[in-house]
Amino acid sequence: MKSATQRRRGKAGRQEQIVADLRLYPARRVNELAESLEVSTETIRRDLAELDQRGLINRTYGGAIRPVAYEPALTERQALMVDERERIAALAAAQIERNDILMIGGGATTLQFAGQAAAIQEPMTVITHAFSIAIALAVNPLITVLMLPGQYDGREGLIHGADTINALQHFRANKAVLGASGLTPEGPNDAAIGPGLIYGAMMRRSSQTFVLADHSKFDRPSLAVYGPWLPSVTLVSDQAPSGELAEALAEAGVRVLAA
Repeated sequence: MKSATQRRRGKAGRQEQIVADLRLYPARRVNELAESLEVSTETIRRDLAELDQRGLINRTYGGAIRPVAYEPALTERQALMVDERERIAALAAAQIERNDILMIGGGATTLQFAGQAAAIQEPMTVITHAFSIAIALAVNPLITVLMLPGQYDGREGLIHGADTINALQHFRANKAVLGASGLTPEGPNDAAIGPGLIYGAMMRRSSQTFVLADHSKFDRPSLAVYGPWLPSVTLVSDQAPSGELAEALAEAGVRVLAA
């Protein structure tokens, strides 16, 4: 019998869980998903067909696999792990201090952070390459927003390229706030080369770096590792990592904040 929580979840929540599972595991079988989600195998097959059409998974005979080197567009990611990202954003926003100079990278979790930061009644300066983040912060007259130049990526709603990196060399921040497609012992990484280069530059141009990532990103490799784990890095997540990732963070002296 399905639990009350499972009944309330519905198709949208069920499909969100399937995508989240495939972030944690490279492949899932239909019967495994049906058992864990307490629905029929036919329901799961319909879900997998829809998710495959949307490009969020790759359907296989008998199940599904995670798309290789692929991340859903920003609009798709905003519907995933919503509660976790809200908690992460609130905890990260609590680290802001008066007159901070922030570099904020694009992404679903950093956009949540920008919304939280906009409510803080303290002066600060923000340097960003994401239009959605600039718009979220512009509602607060105490926040000065500097928009970086470069090539526009409509899928992610952000700017990247050589001009963006060159412009970053003229700024220095005391905090960088960055998202990640995945976290591995090697470092935080991104699914796209262009944004990854921007995040790496922001990391180098800031005294401290806050990496905002929910637990589905743990041990998930993506295309571009944008920086190493350093003592100046703080990981803000909804839970603490374990295993090799936790060991790498501890060895590097990374602070971990769990919302």
